[in-house]
Amino acid sequence: MNLQRMMFLAPWFLAAALLGGCGDSDSSSTATPSAQTQATTKNVILVIGDGMQEESERAGSLYLTGTSRGLTFHALPVQGFVTTWDVTTYDRYAWDLGMAQYDPATFKPVVGYDTNRGGTMPYPEVAWGDDNYFLTKLNAWGGTGPKEPATDSASAGTAMATGIKTDDGNIAWRSGDPADGALETIAEKMRTQKGAAIGVVSTVQFSHATPATFVSHNVNRNNYGEIAAEIINTVKPEVVIGGGHPNWKSGNIDPADYAALVDGSAGYTLVERTAGVDGGTALLAAAATLPVNGRLFGLFGGSGGNFEYPVPTTDGSAVVNRGSIENPTLAQASEAALEVLARDPDGFFLMVEQGDIDWANHANNYTDMIGTIDDLDKAVARIIAFVDQPGDSIDWNNTLLIVTTDHGNSYLRLLDEAALRNGQIPADLTGIVSYGTGNHTNELVNYYSRGAGSELFADFAGEWYPGTQIIDNTRIHSVMQRAAGVQ
Repeated sequence: MNLQRMMFLAPWFLAAALLGGCGDSDSSSTATPSAQTQATTKNVILVIGDGMQEESERAGSLYLTGTSRGLTFHALPVQGFVTTWDVTTYDRYAWDLGMAQYDPATFKPVVGYDTNRGGTMPYPEVAWGDDNYFLTKLNAWGGTGPKEPATDSASAGTAMATGIKTDDGNIAWRSGDPADGALETIAEKMRTQKGAAIGVVSTVQFSHATPATFVSHNVNRNNYGEIAAEIINTVKPEVVIGGGHPNWKSGNIDPADYAALVDGSAGYTLVERTAGVDGGTALLAAAATLPVNGRLFGLFGGSGGNFEYPVPTTDGSAVVNRGSIENPTLAQASEAALEVLARDPDGFFLMVEQGDIDWANHANNYTDMIGTIDDLDKAVARIIAFVDQPGDSIDWNNTLLIVTTDHGNSYLRLLDEAALRNGQIPADLTGIVSYGTGNHTNELVNYYSRGAGSELFADFAGEWYPGTQIIDNTRIHSVMQRAAGVQ
């Protein structure tokens, strides 16, 4: 059990959550802002390990360090837990309980996540969570389509990007898909109100759910061509780096938009996957030589659309090799993005996603998951080093870093941590690890933070679940919004 986090937990009471609704779940809140915060944050960096629950973190840490809490982001000073349920998840539970559908004015947080059944901390920090609560399939509202109740990446990303709960599949769009349902994201708010540069980086397709929720708007996450077109032609972030190269997997970008990237008419310097060329080296070189006010687009990916999985060795060295040198590592992509965005004197917003953690957990592939956790951790280390470097205007007095995930996945359980040694992955994992599903889960997940505005998390801890260190994922948006001083 993590005693550092445990010591902040007082006795908790669920009665307040049961007695009434909590009001609107948007970025406005009745919580009192911290007196220390004066909206001095110019730069906001949000890192998302997609589909990474506590047990994924522990597994990666055991492989890389021999300890269960040894990842780079485990040392960040502000930590807590996050609920991730969306409107669709809430309505599954509500239908099962015979309660009303989600209403932003009257909802009860205990319907979306019940601490009596799920726990006040993630497994294994509290080991009494009810497996059936997470794994029993429930019907959608109306009594059809049984599925484990859990958010998808689109609605979870929307919650963090906009502060609004929505339906699964929605990309920065209101629940119910109204015609005027597009939601302004934190990236757009910082650009419009502060003049900030904005960027997204992902190891999966750039038009996939998580990056899309910060720089596009759509009623259906599967409208990849529409989403890509909006990103390239309308929102036009200063930096876009991700998978989805059409030469490897079609359907993620329309041919006309790809052609506009190639010939430069889209207004980007394009770095794309090229046979035999180190993608990370090429990307960093382009970032270093980008013209003033230039925009950078990195288009990579493999046969699945995503970057090939990093490959962990099993000889005790804890070395993880690149899946292909033709794709950048997440650390290289993050550094390239920061090199470009940091030039803006008005600050920047950057979202960085390691999306392959989710894909590995969907497949219950332990080895691939370990490689992706390493990729994420090295990216966080590179980001911290970038903020720490002397000689520029970026430091922890004006920069906020948040590391979290959008949801759990797979219900991974480490049954025998002693068998999971530093740099080793047993060939037979029977009796050592187990999986409960190949789908997302409604488990609590973690957040970690450092820098200007990180103290704001304390304003929301226990807001919906009194006496706990739990915040809702919509409050990640609230912290970023308040820190940056935008509305």
